[in-house]
Amino acid sequence: MDIEDLNKEIRECNRCRLCETRINALCGEGDTKAKLMLVAQAPGETEDRDGNMFIGPSGKVLDRLLTEAGISREDIYMTNLVKCMLPKNRNPKRDEIKTCSMYLDKEIEMVNPEIIAPLGYYASRYIFEKYGVELPSKPEFREVYGRLLWLSDKKLLPVQHPAAVLHDPSIEEVLMKNYHKLKVVLKDCKWYPACPLKRYYEEGKLDRKWIELYCKGDWERCVRYQMEERGEPHPDWMLQNGSIDETLRDK
Repeated sequence: MDIEDLNKEIRECNRCRLCETRINALCGEGDTKAKLMLVAQAPGETEDRDGNMFIGPSGKVLDRLLTEAGISREDIYMTNLVKCMLPKNRNPKRDEIKTCSMYLDKEIEMVNPEIIAPLGYYASRYIFEKYGVELPSKPEFREVYGRLLWLSDKKLLPVQHPAAVLHDPSIEEVLMKNYHKLKVVLKDCKWYPACPLKRYYEEGKLDRKWIELYCKGDWERCVRYQMEERGEPHPDWMLQNGSIDETLRDK
């Protein structure tokens, strides 16, 4: 099966009750070889009517967030956890997610993105459960947004769904900051080729997580990067979080 076969199966799906109320079951869109995959919750009314992702009010917000982050839709892959519109924009039910998530699983397998960015609570919860990441309580869930997680072969970067701005415009600045991180994690730190931690990693002295979470991840959070930018001296054996690892000091 290739992506076109999968999309045909999605469009013709009648595996759950949502097929009775939808107009279009939405397939994923974008670059099928993308490094970054966005996973939204479900299509809205405009998307259901016209058959394309993020073309309604939340799509306008998403376009603004992506433009500000310097990301083009054509360079990423976007899809939904649930492929059909949810009646009255209600939350998805567990059985609907269980039935429909097989399509998302296949998309992840086929596109094989390096970075998955689930949008909002339900998409994030599913991705966390899929990869065995401990799930915070719902009231505490907002703390995971904008925080990069690294697994054995995937990076997860949950961000708020753009529709959140429609309900509370005051949080747009927070979303801008978190969506900016999507651009950050798409490229390595500019200091990485000359960073002594690269040498320590290649010599087997430094765990890979430090490289993936910072040098090839959210390098703006790296204390070493921040000090380099300010022209401040720092020891070679200082880790990205600012702590000192004496075991790395050359004898």
